[in-house]
Amino acid sequence: MNFEIGQTAQFSRTVTETDFIMFAGLSGDYNPIHTDQEYAENTFFGGRISHGLLTASMLSRLLGMHLPGPGSIYVSQSLTFTKPVYIGDTITAYAEVVKIDEDSRLLTVQTTCRNQSGSTVLDGEGVMKLPKKEQG
Repeated sequence: MNFEIGQTAQFSRTVTETDFIMFAGLSGDYNPIHTDQEYAENTFFGGRISHGLLTASMLSRLLGMHLPGPGSIYVSQSLTFTKPVYIGDTITAYAEVVKIDEDSRLLTVQTTCRNQSGSTVLDGEGVMKLPKKEQG
């Protein structure tokens, strides 16, 4: 596997009500800001917002399947949630290689999620352990 500083990957997905419900069930986080429309309408968000970690989970797909991809393992991930994500938002997850440590097989990537308007909703940095090179 060869990687370069500045190498990028991305994918997009529209967030659905089903995602909210399934993530609440999986995580056990039934905070009414995510699950109760009437409650959420009376907050400064004006409606239900996504669990932050639901949005962050898109990074798992991005890094595990695209860059660096299959065989890589998450070591760490910093997260800053900058804007809410609502049902119907289309989120694009981006990764850009910012550091390569070949000796320890670590790849550091800048991670960002943006909504359909181009606003950043999540920002962070991930470190991935690359699989051992196959002997050939």
